[in-house]
Order: sequence, then structure tokens, then C-alpha cells
Amino acid sequence: MQFEKLSNGVSIPMLGFGTYKIEKSDVADAIQGALDAGYRHFDCAHIYGNEAEIGEAFKKSGVKREDLFITSKVWNADQGYDKTLAAFDQTIKDLQMDYLDLYLIHWPNEEDFNLTLDTWKALETLYAQGKVKAIGVSNFSEKQLKEVFAMAKVKPMVNQIERHPYKVQAELGKFDTDNGIVNEGYSPIGHGHLILEDETINKIAKAHNKTAAQVVLRWHIDTGFVVFPKSSKVSRVKENFDIFDFNLTDEEVKEINALDQDKHLNY
Repeated sequence: MQFEKLSNGVSIPMLGFGTYKIEKSDVADAIQGALDAGYRHFDCAHIYGNEAEIGEAFKKSGVKREDLFITSKVWNADQGYDKTLAAFDQTIKDLQMDYLDLYLIHWPNEEDFNLTLDTWKALETLYAQGKVKAIGVSNFSEKQLKEVFAMAKVKPMVNQIERHPYKVQAELGKFDTDNGIVNEGYSPIGHGHLILEDETINKIAKAHNKTAAQVVLRWHIDTGFVVFPKSSKVSRVKENFDIFDFNLTDEEVKEINALDQDKHLNY
């Protein structure tokens, strides 16, 4: 496993397991399968509707809390100082945990960004209280990040954004890095049937005797992005974890970067 250091010194595993759209009935098997494959970083969110089941799965797994890195996110409807604190309390109750490793604002409020700034103040409070080890944002633009910087006592440590070979996010990614923010990429292979059939990616996969998905995940990590693919298939879960025995060349990274179409694939 490879790790990235957040600005406060906390280590975050660069490969995690996504829990979006995992049905409640499938959570137990999915979480145990991921743990068995070696995952210890799990990306959760209240809006996914499965945190209680995830918490139960962790409890039954026997894995020590300190060996896990758990992220959750405050949803749009829970933004604002007091509502955020209440939402956090519900999340850790559902997850059956005393703290989170990372708590994010899921989306900026485009209509009332002051509400989002109040939400950030709540995250700073949770951080100061030791209830979260790190705080950050998701889906924030450079402009929105600068507005947070202007009022923050603690700068965001993470920005989680859509990122895959058809949406490379070079400018925003560089801005984050230049400002001490670790990049996370969700939808790392977009809609797989598009990216995983790409001629360039398959050529690179063949050269490394790896699958197209493994090459794409390796590209994220080699370019400094934390990622958390999600799959309900045990074989795919194991395959996605098997990416630490090779690296892409600089030329291969450039070839994948050149596929950029600034194209949304997650909705």
C-alpha cells in the first residue's frame, strides 16, 4: 500500500474502497470482501444511505478501528453550523465509531455559499475537538476554495473531485497541490465500458500484463490522486487492489493524460 501525507501529517492510504450505491443487503459481504482483499481505507457518506450497515459490518469484522481510515461527508441538506454537527453525530452513531479519519463537505452550496462557510466552521470545531483527524471538501472549484481560505482557521486538507482519464482535472489538481491540499478522485474509471475499452489504455495494460482497470488506478496514484474504486464482485475487488507491483512510465502517463476530454461520466 502507498500512503499520502495530509498537511497536518496524517497518513491516508492512496487506494480505498468506495461504498456509493452498495445496497444495504450487500454491505456485509462487500465490506468483508474488501477487508479480506487488503483494503483499510473506506469512503462513505450519509447520503449513500448505508452507513449503519457499514458500521455493523466493521464491528463484526474484528478489524481494529485504528487500522482503518474512514471518510464520511456532510450532505447538502445538512449544511449550516448546527445541522452539520448534528449530521456528524448521526454518522458516527451509524458507523459505531468515536471519530472519523476524514470528514468532507460533500458539495458546495451554489445558491448560498455562506451556508457552506458556516459548515466549514463546524468542521473546524469537530477537528479542534479531536472528533475528526482531518477535514476537507468535495467538488469545490478553485474560486470556492479561495473563499474558504479567506475565512478558515484550518485550510481544507483534501478536495475530492470527479477524475478519470477523460476528465484529468490538471488545473484544479495543480491548484490543490500547490496549496497543500491532497487530491482525491471519485469515479476513477468513469463508466468502465468507455474508458476500459480505450485503445491507448489497453495497449499500456498489455505492456504491463495488467487489466485496463489496474492501469487506470495506477495512473491515478502515479499522478498523486487518492482513489477508491467500488465493485460488488469479489474478483474485481481483488483485482483493483493488485496495483502495487508496477508503475507507469512518464510517457505512459502522458499518453493517458492526452485522453482528456473534460467529460463528466458520473452522471
